[in-house]
Amino acid sequence: MATNRDKRGDAGAEDALDEHTVFINRCAKTVKGGRRMSFSAVIVVGDKEGKVGVGFGKANEVSDAIRKGGEAARKDMRKVVLHGTTIPHDVEGVCDGGRVLLKPAPAGTGLIVGGGMRPVLEAAGIRDAVGKSLGSKNRLNVVKATMNALMKLKSAEDIAALRA
Repeated sequence: MATNRDKRGDAGAEDALDEHTVFINRCAKTVKGGRRMSFSAVIVVGDKEGKVGVGFGKANEVSDAIRKGGEAARKDMRKVVLHGTTIPHDVEGVCDGGRVLLKPAPAGTGLIVGGGMRPVLEAAGIRDAVGKSLGSKNRLNVVKATMNALMKLKSAEDIAALRA
């Protein structure tokens, strides 16, 4: 007998995704009756096997902003090139004022990164890497710069094919 999970097909894969809330920002708009609050959330979603996505959601309630950010992140899932538990080579990513440097590390080193880089790399399944955030400390730009760096990664086979 097929279980309910088997009938859903691909929807079961959605449950396996790892979701991190990087940060939640509260914004206040002053109106005639006082202050009106709204919230924005940056969410990172990944399967820990090389696929990761980033989403930005805005709403009047925190839970709605997180939900919208999670949906946007699932739509933005991208494949990342991995070399075992680390990245194949040094790479630099830029987004507006945020700049990120990522370097591979030997197995067992762990993630030596800070700020918004850690949730992105964890969600992608990278367990050993060293990173440095330069420039802006804005977490949204650091997250986007990290994604930019991960998209620049190429495997050894891809580089060999380009040289041939």
